[in-house]
Amino acid sequence: MAELTLTTFVTLDGVMQAPGGPMEDTTGGFRHGGWTVPYWDADFGRLVDERFRPVTGFLLGRRTYEIFAGYWPHQKDPDNVVAARLNGCPKWVVSTTLTPERAHWQGTTVISSDVPDAVAGLKADVPGEIQIHGSGRLAQSLMAEGLIDEYRLYVFPVVIGDGRRLFGEGAVPTGFQLVGTETTSKDVVLHTYRPAGPAAFGSY
Repeated sequence: MAELTLTTFVTLDGVMQAPGGPMEDTTGGFRHGGWTVPYWDADFGRLVDERFRPVTGFLLGRRTYEIFAGYWPHQKDPDNVVAARLNGCPKWVVSTTLTPERAHWQGTTVISSDVPDAVAGLKADVPGEIQIHGSGRLAQSLMAEGLIDEYRLYVFPVVIGDGRRLFGEGAVPTGFQLVGTETTSKDVVLHTYRPAGPAAFGSY
């Protein structure tokens, strides 16, 4: 049975929208895309490579899939861990608008309905680790179903002020256990969490 993991870049104020470039996602008039770029270095690349090595498949939302599919199939360096895994492993993209004919990246299957059941089936049938990257709306829907086994949050030392957040209004109250922390030379902190049941409440 596969572990389903979520990897997301977030700001200190929890924004996950458009980490990679100004025009990556301007939904809602977002003007601050590309906020991760000043913090990338060899140290960060090492962390990313380490997390990509054990993957056996990828589960992506449509927007993230199309961003990845526009770039990674053209990266042919066999020593590039991220490219090798993304191009060589099976990919499932969740979308009601993307047709199989347009999902031309090798190894892609489109999931267009019964998403929770389909993802539960993947977890039962696929060995190893299925990774979600970005894919905010998909991640939020799977969080609500309790299907994500591990959260890998790369927290960048920057505040944006607006934009789409991973844990937005309506998130299911949940407790987490911190199982790992690593810091890069540019102060990006990778927090690894596993769900620990419903959130607990009390008073002082």
